[in-house]
Amino acid sequence: MIRFRVATYNTHKSRGMDWRVRPERIVQVLREVDADIVALQEVIADQLPWLAEHAGMAHVFGAADHIRGNEYGNLLLSRFPVLGSENYDVSVERREPRRCLRVDVQPPGGPLLHIFAVHLGTSWFERRRQALRLTEILEKTELAGCRVLLGDFNEWTRGLSTRMLSERLSANHSRTYPGMIPFLHLDHIYHDPELRLTALRRHRTRASLLASDHLPLVADLEVS
Repeated sequence: MIRFRVATYNTHKSRGMDWRVRPERIVQVLREVDADIVALQEVIADQLPWLAEHAGMAHVFGAADHIRGNEYGNLLLSRFPVLGSENYDVSVERREPRRCLRVDVQPPGGPLLHIFAVHLGTSWFERRRQALRLTEILEKTELAGCRVLLGDFNEWTRGLSTRMLSERLSANHSRTYPGMIPFLHLDHIYHDPELRLTALRRHRTRASLLASDHLPLVADLEVS
């Protein structure tokens, strides 16, 4: 039996609830979570060297936009070897550019895992079109391994993207936003039924309450 832990975490550009930009606090939270695979949203490229070095994991960055002259997007961290990656465009015209980052990793003795990291838009019509694009990406015939989809879906009701993805993958979410008093489940974890969920939790500690406006969502999975 192969067991591993995944997490999704919107880092809010490493800007904490005190409005100070402190990537070291994000790393502290990651160490507490102790996940094998982590999808981070709202990461600025100039923070990458520091985050990657101190997290001590392989990393793949998927740029989606530019902010203050720096690339900005999704970051995937993995303790497992990275075998490949692709950054898909899920943008909608006249809305903020969005990407879905796929990273292929291989746990020792386990199956190939296709990890998808995404941050969807804030309007329902935008997410409607992004959900259709996501299902196309997930169903690519050349993807032979197990799929795990992690991210901030900006959907706190059972909207179209949630319904469409739940028809294809096992869905898991918890109230993770806003971090201080979480009552919206914006952050979701989806996975193939071959992967069995053994635990799901939001990571709520002193450090995570300060580091970002989201709490990490953490899942323990296993596969024969």
